[in-house]
Amino acid sequence: MLHRLVGDLMTPAVVSVRRETGFKDITEHLAEHGITAVPVVDSQGRPVGVVSEADLLRKQESQADPGGHLAAAHLLPSERAKAHALTAEELMTSPAVTARPQWSVVEAARAMARHHVKRLPVVDDTGRLVGIVSRTDLLRVFLRRDLTVGEEITTDILTRTLGLSPGTVTVQVTDGRVTLSGTVPQESLIPLAVRLSESVDGVVDVTNHLRPETDTTVDMPGR
Repeated sequence: MLHRLVGDLMTPAVVSVRRETGFKDITEHLAEHGITAVPVVDSQGRPVGVVSEADLLRKQESQADPGGHLAAAHLLPSERAKAHALTAEELMTSPAVTARPQWSVVEAARAMARHHVKRLPVVDDTGRLVGIVSRTDLLRVFLRRDLTVGEEITTDILTRTLGLSPGTVTVQVTDGRVTLSGTVPQESLIPLAVRLSESVDGVVDVTNHLRPETDTTVDMPGR
């Protein structure tokens, strides 16, 4: 199976800023490029942090409500510092949580969930920024056509990997939901076929209607 990797899904043309980039310049970068966060890089092009819209909004959040309807916001010391920050280095969330181009979608998704971030700067072996991958990018695997998903399961999993004869198993895919029907030589192949099918990019769910060619169950007397 050919799994899509972070390097296949990332945006290679990355908008980045330097430590000394000012608040207004960062805001203009986000607006101009239609993005919600930007990596901060050092002089070698290595990510040292990320500035997001949330970081920038600390300044607004800390201000008094012009209408006088809201009480003053209770901010943590780190949040108060960002509310008065003027440069990317002062605003950024650091250190930057990064990914590698060779990571799988699963690795990237787990890193985002573990660190509660919506995007990951992607770095090469030297630590330099080569792209950025977002939640939206990872979800692109589910845009694969049902026909393509079905062909991959039939060809790569059932025929090449499990060595099943063509036509013994029927694969139906509707909106990413896979149904496996037919017979397999041994019952032990059934969970394997299901598990491998679930791992195909674009698969949402797998329904199993497979059965072994011969029933290995032996009826005991008195049953």
